[in-house]
Amino acid sequence: MVRPAGSITRGTTAHNRLRRADRWIAAVHGPMLRAASRPLVVDLGYGASHVTTLELFTRLRRVVPGVEVVGIEIDPERVALAKPYEREGLSFALGGFELPVARPPALVRAFNVLRQYGEAEAWHWWDVLRGGLAPGGALVEGTCSETGHRAVWVGLSPGGPRTITFSARFDAFERPSDLADRLPKTLIHRNVPGERIHAFLRDFDHAWAVTAPYGAHGLRQRWLASVSALSGSWPVFRHPPLGGVARWRLGEITLPWAAVH
Repeated sequence: MVRPAGSITRGTTAHNRLRRADRWIAAVHGPMLRAASRPLVVDLGYGASHVTTLELFTRLRRVVPGVEVVGIEIDPERVALAKPYEREGLSFALGGFELPVARPPALVRAFNVLRQYGEAEAWHWWDVLRGGLAPGGALVEGTCSETGHRAVWVGLSPGGPRTITFSARFDAFERPSDLADRLPKTLIHRNVPGERIHAFLRDFDHAWAVTAPYGAHGLRQRWLASVSALSGSWPVFRHPPLGGVARWRLGEITLPWAAVH
């Protein structure tokens, strides 16, 4: 048997930890998955519990009834614990970045998997995962806090990174730059003066500060005003499915990857 590619993670997980990313995936990639003849989604490195893979499956089935989801873990004990929860369309398998599935997946979700790697390794595994996608497929790779209240993820196509999304519960931060600790490994060490990601977070903090009066109407209104102000100088997506008020109200903001890298 070929040894799975990668290293075992801490495995930390919890109910609804990845809800923010799941609803984004359903909104942004639902049409692509519905258009696929046999849509396959991989949840890579689901951790010590099957729960977030099951939640992804449940949420995607609401918008893509025929979707198949495979949870992949490098730890055989975690796979054994998840097996009793298999059902039609949902399965669990031993593996790693090599993606041991029957056909190229239309989408791979990989959360809290690359934090333990260096920047060069993270770029490498991005390339490996992108190379395993079906034509027109997507990789969603990111990191979130243990509660899932702060998260950042990158949307990649087979051709490379395309978008970056910042998502937070409104009471989970004091200023937007608090999300910096959730940046992908390919960006986290670039959050220094002179780099685009640093400039973006600086300007987001400024927008948050000047829109403080909107806080009298609630933090959601302050967030909406901040994102609107920020979109005057940064290429924030302003229209569905990646942007617009409906997504901003959820505590999200998405930009082109090129804007911050």
